[in-house]
Amino acid sequence: MNFQTVPTPCYIVDEAGLQCNLDTLALVKERTGCRILLALKGFAMWSLFPIIKKVLDGVCASSPWEARLGREEFGGEVHVFAAAYSDADFAELLTLCDEIDFNSFAQFKKFRPLQKNIRFGLRINPECSTQDHAIYDPCAPKSRLGITRDQFEGESLSGISGLHFHTLCEQNADALETTLTAVEEKFGEFIPQMEWVNFGGGHHITRSDYDIDLLCRLINNFKAKYGVQVILEPGEAVALNIGVLVTTVLDIIENDGPIAILDCSCTCHMPDVMEMPYRPNIIGGAPAGEKKYTYRLAGLSCLAGDVIGDYSFSHSLQPGDRLVFEDMAHYTMVKTTLFNGIRHPSIAIQRGDDVDLVREFHYEDYKNRLS
Repeated sequence: MNFQTVPTPCYIVDEAGLQCNLDTLALVKERTGCRILLALKGFAMWSLFPIIKKVLDGVCASSPWEARLGREEFGGEVHVFAAAYSDADFAELLTLCDEIDFNSFAQFKKFRPLQKNIRFGLRINPECSTQDHAIYDPCAPKSRLGITRDQFEGESLSGISGLHFHTLCEQNADALETTLTAVEEKFGEFIPQMEWVNFGGGHHITRSDYDIDLLCRLINNFKAKYGVQVILEPGEAVALNIGVLVTTVLDIIENDGPIAILDCSCTCHMPDVMEMPYRPNIIGGAPAGEKKYTYRLAGLSCLAGDVIGDYSFSHSLQPGDRLVFEDMAHYTMVKTTLFNGIRHPSIAIQRGDDVDLVREFHYEDYKNRLS
């Protein structure tokens, strides 16, 4: 497509790429009979929900606002988990959700008298780390997420219909296999009492090297052993490699090498680049030094660390050039900010050779966040 035709900055999500990911998830459902939910924390572009809900069974949410978006725009099942619920939030969730999962026995017991036609579950912590990113590791020491095995002693599971664990982040099925071993060792005695077990998210199912055969075998074996429904809740796997962020070079400055200032912001528009951190690919770009011209790419905000990274190109960059960052659909739009009042990227959908601009942002969007 011609990236010169869209206003910048702009997120463009490829509808065909989304359908390809959904086809993979549909295959997993067909082979296992599991239920798959869209994790709104990873991807919540509701203009694409009509396509996604043809394959997935519903959404999982982390708050009343996410749950409401799922109920109003997606339909299907609405599940929710949060580290804790306020009285007001819980009252609203009761009107929106099919299932509510708790992070402690104290909260379960507090809200259990309100249970009517809603399933209640518990999030467990198998204390089995399979990744190196502490910020995204729910099994890290002193984690606030999930109930450890020792806390089950003396507690009644009456009113609980399922267990939920979420321990992975951008990982393959071998990490799930390791985690399941820990889950069974610590919580296996409780699983036969359950109707369902939620394997959480972090499964990179739509990545090219993902071991789908192993995933399906693990799900089918678990279902056969315990007689429970298995639920997956991917966010990133739904939107993996389907979106780009198009930006324009505004200026080139010099300070121990050339620095290209873009009309986007790392901290505002691609925050995981700073938090994870990871380095997004650029169409036509390469790591520093591989091509003739190397630049540091930097954002528009006043944050000194608003730097995306060092990249090289076969040609020199000039103000007005377009740069296209790849894999910018998941954990981008859902985490953006209006810091500094910087213009928020527009949102577009690519349908074949056509690009439909579905959302633009204006001053009022910034002003109405404040009082």
